Parts: sequence; C-alpha cells; structure tokens
Amino acid sequence: MFQCKFYSKPSQIRYGNELCGSGVGARVTAAQYATDTTTLSNIVEEIYDGIGPKPLIISPGGFFDANWFKEFINKTTDILDVVTHHIYNLGAGVDKGLVEKILNPSYLDGLADPFKQLENILETSGTSASAWVGEAGGAYNSGHHLVTDAFVFSFWYLDQLGMSAVYDTKTYCRQTLIGGNYGLLNTTTFEPNPDYYSALLWHRLMGETVLSTNFTGSKKMRSYAHCAKESDGITLLLINLDNLTTINVNLSANTLLKSRAQIELVTQDTKTGESTTREEYHLTAKDGDLHSQTMMLNGNELTVNSAGDIPPLEPLLVNSLEPISVAPYSIVFVHIPYLTLNACGNLVMEF
Repeated sequence: MFQCKFYSKPSQIRYGNELCGSGVGARVTAAQYATDTTTLSNIVEEIYDGIGPKPLIISPGGFFDANWFKEFINKTTDILDVVTHHIYNLGAGVDKGLVEKILNPSYLDGLADPFKQLENILETSGTSASAWVGEAGGAYNSGHHLVTDAFVFSFWYLDQLGMSAVYDTKTYCRQTLIGGNYGLLNTTTFEPNPDYYSALLWHRLMGETVLSTNFTGSKKMRSYAHCAKESDGITLLLINLDNLTTINVNLSANTLLKSRAQIELVTQDTKTGESTTREEYHLTAKDGDLHSQTMMLNGNELTVNSAGDIPPLEPLLVNSLEPISVAPYSIVFVHIPYLTLNACGNLVMEF
C-alpha cells in the first residue's frame, strides 16, 4: 500500500535513491522501476486532480547505465517529466590522484559520455522529458578536503557545467550547498568556497542558449560559449589547465546559416571611432596555490564583509582589439557585448 501525506506541495517526486543500473546497496530492474513510476504517476494524477501545478515526475536519480536508462525511458515516455542522473565521476574522495584527474584534459573529455548518451536516448525515445543532473559532488564519500572545497575544483565544476549544457542538460544540482568536503559553503564559517563564486558568475553571465565552440590551440584550454544572460552579445568560459603557459585567445565567428547577415561584430564605436571594450573576469587561486580555499577575481581576494555580504564581482574592461590573455591555472569569463546575433544561434565559435 502506498501512502502520501504532504504538508506542503512538493515540486517534484521520485522513487528511492540510486536504485538504477547496478545500484548502491540495492537495485531495481528497469522494467520494475518503470512499472512503479507509472503507479506513482497515476497516484499523483489522482491526488492533484483539478489542482495545479502537479509535481514533476523525476527519475531515476542514480548513476547512468545506458542499457538500464534506455529500457526505463522507453517504458515511461508519456509520464516522465525529467530524467535525472548522479555524477561522481572522479571516483572516491580518498583517491590521492583527484587533482591529476581534474587537470587532465583527456580525462575530462571522457566525462562527456553519459551526457552524450543520455541526450541520444532522449532524442530517439520520443519522450518530452528533459535531462537533469540530480546530484553531483565529483568525488563520492564526501569529497576530499582542500580539493573538492578548494580552487582546483572549479576547473572540474565549471567544465562540467559547460559540458552538460552542450548536451542539452537543463538543470545541474550541485552536491551540496553545505556539508561534507564538497559544499559550496565552508562547513565551519559558512563563508563561500571558491565554487560558490564560480557558480555565481556562471549564473549571472551564461545565458540558456549554448553556442558551439572550437579551440584550435593547446588541448589544455577548455572553452565554452553561451548567449549572454540578459545582455547583448555572448559570454565565453575559458579554462587554462596549463601550469606554465599563458594562452592568448583570438576570436572569430562563423555562422552555419546561409547568410552572414545575422552576425554583427562591432569593434569600434561608429560615432567616436574608439575601440569597444569587453568585460573579463579572471579567476585564480590565492598565492597560486590550487588547494587554497580563497579565490581571486582580477587579482582581488573574494571575501564577504563583516555583514556577510557577497563582494561585488566587477569585471576588467579590455580593449576589443586585444587578445584574451588566459594565465596559467586560471579561469576566465569573457562577456563580449559587441558580438551580436539576430537569433543567437547556429553559430560556431573558433579560437
């Protein structure tokens, strides 16, 4: 017998936690989970008959297994709102090789497979459900102090945000706001860890429309581009995993459309003739220590004030004619307002 007693309306409902694939401690077959999820959907429909909005049916909330997910989704195409999976793709928190994995571009490239496969399953199944990362802490069993709560983890975290968006992931839930060694807030002081500021800049600068990017230089440069959020132009995310080399980035834009008329790149003010500027946010570790829990923005330490207020995240204004300079072991958000697109889509960014 299934009983529900809600004291406030939930926004989403699912069965269990990490029961898919090989499971964690326990597992349920895809066929059985699909049957149970159908029952859950019917119960929700009955309880919320004439009442809206209904909670989303989200499932399965576990580690991605292509065969299991494909069978489950194909059996629930008409009832699922969201397909969720969990990500701890760096392995155990006690692994002493976490930093080496984070700084290895080949390893990071391999982390795209679950996103890519899930996108393909959803596209071919006929479901209208979207993909979410329902939980992601990078390294399981509470992470690793001075790695998953330090500057170095922003290389992984922001790369994951960019990568998941490329494969049409609609929501990315970080494990966790506070707790373990992978929280966005320090568990003792409640002050922001570096990933908090990384997440905040992503939220403020990166719009929903994802643009294709292609970097033709060092493999240690990771690049992502979105339409700018609530602003003209685009925003780039550039991640330099090289410990020695400053990488200078020059931007070009090519459209996949038949006409280039939908792209306008204005590098000079048409009235004054002066060069336009872009906004750059350079993130580095304090004293160059990747294990530091203090992040620097454009050379300034990011700390809350005595009232607990988040510091202003002010950009550098840089002449549009200059290359984008990305220092070793640094992350740069670049808002380029002078690159305007009619539809802000069908664009390939080349560097």
